[in-house]
Amino acid sequence: MRRSGNVADTPLPTRDDVERARATIGDRLARTPTLSSRTLRARLKCELFQRTGSFKARGALNKLSHLTQDERARGVIAISAGNHAQAVAFAASESGADALVVMWQGASEQKIEATRAYGATVDLEAANPTEAFERLRELQEHTGRTLVHPFDDPLVIAGAGTVGLEIEEDAPDADAVIVAVGGGGLVSGIQTAIGASKRVIAVEPDTSRALHEGIAHDEPTPVTPASIADGLNAPFAGRLPIAICKSIERHLVSETEIEEAFRFLYARTKLAVEPAAAAAAAAWQSGRIQAENPVIVVSGGNVAARTAAAILAAR
Repeated sequence: MRRSGNVADTPLPTRDDVERARATIGDRLARTPTLSSRTLRARLKCELFQRTGSFKARGALNKLSHLTQDERARGVIAISAGNHAQAVAFAASESGADALVVMWQGASEQKIEATRAYGATVDLEAANPTEAFERLRELQEHTGRTLVHPFDDPLVIAGAGTVGLEIEEDAPDADAVIVAVGGGGLVSGIQTAIGASKRVIAVEPDTSRALHEGIAHDEPTPVTPASIADGLNAPFAGRLPIAICKSIERHLVSETEIEEAFRFLYARTKLAVEPAAAAAAAAWQSGRIQAENPVIVVSGGNVAARTAAAILAAR
């Protein structure tokens, strides 16, 4: 890992780290398909078919695989709106570690129950994402558990970057890789893996722009996220993603555009996505991005039936 002098000397992951993450993960996770959509004029990297329903399992499993015996015995702690929660719960069960996950009131009931089903304990004391991070710090100090950060950990980012390696192999002619962004873990992983040779593009909801604000201020900057794409509602972007992504192309999409893309993916590609996974497609459909052979990362499919029904009905 290389060092960066402007992010508190935190190690930044490298392409070699992503390659090592792929070897560490091995065959414990699926290689997800890259499908073509003639109507969309793009290829879709279908991470909704990954274990736990999103790309998050990659980073969590890589992180948990590097625990020492003492860390595994003490257990892990994580914070998440849902997808990272499920991923950490799954990875902990695979690694023989106990998991405590901080979520917040109003988080998806489906994601809460799925996290519990993988064996994790869920803490719901916080009223919102900002309070949840405060709660996380309290519990981590009290329990001594190892933090599995959702987007600001080199091992988590390297694991997410394995998505980029698969895109590089399955779509060597791709001239743009479009990625939805919350806290920045996925886009920074893909940028680390293939950004030297491919154009990686970050997409955020205009009501949840943590990476935009972080890059503008060159440090994690609190925001008040309010997007229907709950998987992208990070209260800030990580230091590592800000450092890695400061120069990449970025776009904002509206809530209406996310919902239109969600309906399109359901109806025309038959992919049961979550709203966060429709944001990248929304940017492509808007015409803001110019490319001949784009790959759109469909990041997850953990959506409550009520949410999906409401969006699909609002035509």
